[in-house]
Amino acid sequence: MRINRRKAFAALLLLTMLRRDRRRRLWVRPFNRLRSERGDFHRLVAELRLDAKRHHEYFRMSAEQMDELLSILGPELQKQSTNYRAAIEPKQRLAVALRYLASGDSLISLASSYRLGHSTASNSVHMVCAAVEKLMMQQHLPRPTKDTWTEVAQGFWAKWNFPNCLGAIDGKHVVIQAPPNSGSRYLNKRNGFSRVLLALVDADFRFRVIQVGDFGEISDGGVYAASDLGRGMENGTLEVPPSAPLPGAAHLGDVPYVMVGNGAFPLKTYLMRPYPERNLNHDKKIFNYRMSRARMVVEHAFGILSSRWRIFLRKINLHPKHVDTLVMAGCILHNFLLAPSENLRLLYEAEEQGVRRMAAVLNMGENRGTRASFNIRETYTNFFNSDEGSVSWQEKMI
Repeated sequence: MRINRRKAFAALLLLTMLRRDRRRRLWVRPFNRLRSERGDFHRLVAELRLDAKRHHEYFRMSAEQMDELLSILGPELQKQSTNYRAAIEPKQRLAVALRYLASGDSLISLASSYRLGHSTASNSVHMVCAAVEKLMMQQHLPRPTKDTWTEVAQGFWAKWNFPNCLGAIDGKHVVIQAPPNSGSRYLNKRNGFSRVLLALVDADFRFRVIQVGDFGEISDGGVYAASDLGRGMENGTLEVPPSAPLPGAAHLGDVPYVMVGNGAFPLKTYLMRPYPERNLNHDKKIFNYRMSRARMVVEHAFGILSSRWRIFLRKINLHPKHVDTLVMAGCILHNFLLAPSENLRLLYEAEEQGVRRMAAVLNMGENRGTRASFNIRETYTNFFNSDEGSVSWQEKMI
């Protein structure tokens, strides 16, 4: 009896060891064991560093810019190796995440080409995006100050002929795969599922304020009115400079600094929207043209963002919280990489690809402004039709 018990215990111990050994052998799948010989990171990516043009096309940035990113994010991406497998090095995690953003390919496809497990590829994307938000936001998407607003306003007057302008505002739907049991919360008015990106952009297509994460179903002013930007402007807590005369037009009095938006936004003393497109006289048409010209920078910014990071042209199949982090990281990297020499090329690429941006529908009710906000819009209208504020080509454009 005692002998049989000993035999049973030995057999059980042997079986446990065999199972453990089998798990160890399969900790890295056979397909992925050839990562260093056949995976894209060790073959293709290494070759791309010898071809600047192809490297930029593949990662949407230069090798030097990628090295700079790695120097910032590397420590946050480092993981400890175990007895069962070596940790994926930070530069490979960064390569996988950037390729995911740049191509819009599925995580399954990327995992196969890099010979990684699906969860490893997925975690690499999440880790890199979280690291970008954590380590780069303060420098590349800081909270605006009084000096920042003044700088933005100077840029709008110099480049887009719109004075006292704090930025152009608009919303963009980021299309996602419908989360399980989500009901209609993410369903937008085009019967797709999305998260909303609300953005304020400066004269150089740089994101100055963004908010990510509102449900696609939200309307009636919910996105803007509930945002930190909307509440801060309403409460006067965002360090906006005091009202100042328009250039060369002190006789018109002091005018508040304003944002510019389309007809979906409310008319406020700090937010200008166009006149309704009916029964417009000459002066109002001029105002609408001048405002539309300034407001288009946010459209261009979204075009550049989607042209560089083509994941925004696809239906993103990630958990909503990871989508929010990805969008935040995409906007921060947009600012990090933004260069005047590339802007026109990226905009041209967006047009060639037939990029069509889905605007966030921010229904602001009847959009009735106060008398003060109407007066400010009329002041701008008078300025744009005066000798001090007119531009030579505006008559041809209306």
